[in-house]
Amino acid sequence: MALARFKALDLAQSRQSTPVKVPSEKVTEYFGSLIFNEEAMRSLLSPDTFQRITKSIKEGHKIDRDTADEVAAAMKSWAVSKGASHYTHWFQPLTGTTAEKHDAFFDIVPGTGKAIEKFKGSALVQQEPDASSFPNGGIRSTFEARGYTAWDPSSPAFIMENAAGTSTLCIPSVFVAYTGEALDYKTPLLKSIELIDKAATKVMSEYFDRNTEKTIPTLGAEQEYFLIDEALFNARPDLLMSGRTVFGHAPAKGQQLEDHYFGSIPPRVNAFMVEFEIEAQRLGIPVRTRHNEVAPAQFEVAPTFEEVNLACDHNALLMDLMQKVAARHKFKVLFHEKPFAGINGSGKHNNWSLATDTGINVLGPSTKPKESLRFVSFLVCVVKAVHDNADLLRAAIATAGNEHRLGANEAPPAIMSVFLGSEMSRVIDTLENMPPMTEFKLEKGDNVYLKLGINKVPSLLLDNTDRNRTSPFAFTGNKFEFRAVGSSANSASAMTILNTIVADQLIQFRKDVDALIDTDLKKELAIVEVLKKYIKSSKRIIFEGNGYSDEWVEEAERRGLANIRSAPEALGVYTRKEVAELFEKYDIFTEKELHARYEIELENYIKKIQIESRVIGDLAINHILSTALKYQSQLVDNVKGQKDIGIEEKYYAPTVETIKRIAEYTAKIQILVDEMTEARKQANAIQDSAEQARLYGTKVKGYFDEIRYYVDKLELIVDDDEWPLVKYRELLMLR
Repeated sequence: MALARFKALDLAQSRQSTPVKVPSEKVTEYFGSLIFNEEAMRSLLSPDTFQRITKSIKEGHKIDRDTADEVAAAMKSWAVSKGASHYTHWFQPLTGTTAEKHDAFFDIVPGTGKAIEKFKGSALVQQEPDASSFPNGGIRSTFEARGYTAWDPSSPAFIMENAAGTSTLCIPSVFVAYTGEALDYKTPLLKSIELIDKAATKVMSEYFDRNTEKTIPTLGAEQEYFLIDEALFNARPDLLMSGRTVFGHAPAKGQQLEDHYFGSIPPRVNAFMVEFEIEAQRLGIPVRTRHNEVAPAQFEVAPTFEEVNLACDHNALLMDLMQKVAARHKFKVLFHEKPFAGINGSGKHNNWSLATDTGINVLGPSTKPKESLRFVSFLVCVVKAVHDNADLLRAAIATAGNEHRLGANEAPPAIMSVFLGSEMSRVIDTLENMPPMTEFKLEKGDNVYLKLGINKVPSLLLDNTDRNRTSPFAFTGNKFEFRAVGSSANSASAMTILNTIVADQLIQFRKDVDALIDTDLKKELAIVEVLKKYIKSSKRIIFEGNGYSDEWVEEAERRGLANIRSAPEALGVYTRKEVAELFEKYDIFTEKELHARYEIELENYIKKIQIESRVIGDLAINHILSTALKYQSQLVDNVKGQKDIGIEEKYYAPTVETIKRIAEYTAKIQILVDEMTEARKQANAIQDSAEQARLYGTKVKGYFDEIRYYVDKLELIVDDDEWPLVKYRELLMLR
């Protein structure tokens, strides 16, 4: 094993930057060249069909089969011109990854044996992949294989180029069971988008802007990741099996100097970034930011804001694309939330807002009174929605990987709170305590002031909030940043929940305001009164301080805020009656679909902890113990040799102490691994998935850090030439 480590190190150290062919044209000329966008449709479809398809996409109407046939013909012609030989419905099952089944663009003419190119509207609209092996949470029996994928025309088809030099037309699709239940992330997301569109548009058109006909949730998903050499990755069985290192002593130099953050990007890494950005831009993914993150070997890519459905598709596609490009550069991308102990983990910061078809960002502050009232209304409604559904948002980010990260010194805590910034908090405080018919003035700096009266609202400036990276849900000037989402997660899950709870609150907001208007209260006054009530009832979730501190944990408890530390406990929120009623009321999930997702997430949690446990046992017994005992034997022989030639005991006494420590540590490891294995057997015997997940998260996982402690101690004792695992200093520092 040590030999494999050094071979991997030699290989990694010999790497040179992989040459990247940079397009000669500008980004604007090749951006979206591999997507079937409006420009491609306009050039290949008849004017009538183009109008019908674009109207259907914008208004969410079903597409008739004649239109589908013409679109399919145009799409095939376009795809073949790009080198595509196959097509697939590209979907996002509840595995956490994307899925595809490729079919060729040809068929056999009956009776002739001749092949013809073929792609009908029926094939575009619907496919039937085998659904039996995808997670279903009890919706289907294992022997029931039928499931359907259906084209989502609101997300453009794209060409994925393959390593073999061929291409595949990928058609973004939903995935449902034979009986109609959703088996993917996209289906409920699309429903939630439609829900919040209607809810927000009603508020806008009735209270603030009668010209608003559509409101679109937008998302910018910042993606953090680690990048390590492919050979080093392959030399670590734990990375290969579980995506994270279960052992590894902290290096002398980690991130404590903070010299990696925003530093010069290493040349080999930069070449990888340049290539995947070019590929992403050709696929219409608007990546625009790259930089070093805090931890060594950690980086970030960030896109421009897009409509949330497209943004979620693009993030899932980007993660897949990054892995493919990394292989060409002999890198491995790690999306695990906490691949290395003692240094920062990775998140996927979901920057969310709402934009109208009239060009208004409803969470954008303004200097105009009416627009400021609109802004404060939406701001307070989001805060109220998060307050009332904090546990549900916690459930949305509950995974085995994120459990390692949440509450660590770089990640938001498991306590859900909202950060608004000092200026916004002052506005909220003033609004809450404002006496009727009284004008109030707040000053900030020399020339920025805010006025509040019973019928006046603040004049606010853009970017009048600081940023708080310790907050799981922070207002950052004109959007909310849901920072607690894990880096490996599909954003659609969290965004479905966020869309739904905000839409529900906006619907209630209209009811409350209209009830006051019906008492002959002026509309603006009614809105302010409702907002004051909302602030009073939800203010406890607003927190401006350090979310990493122990003081916040104590303060949150005093405020009555939940601190749900474990993923299984957080996932239990999905079983609450009020949660099922919320999703059923708006047809986002049926109770059956919601329970299925709960079971799938629990099963996923159990399996991941189980895999990590097995990896720990294998490495500890078959690699670490054997190496440590061999080294111990060498030390014993050394001590015997010193005795034989008459060296005084005081000179070899320290070596004897080392021998004793090795004996102690190896014995502890053996005992703990045996106990962990027994705990795993006991957990496996439990039939109830919730109890099994609890046992895995407490009893089995409870041994992980203890075993690691003794293994990492041995790493500092055993001869470096004999140590079998690639060390942290090698994984993180080699470029």
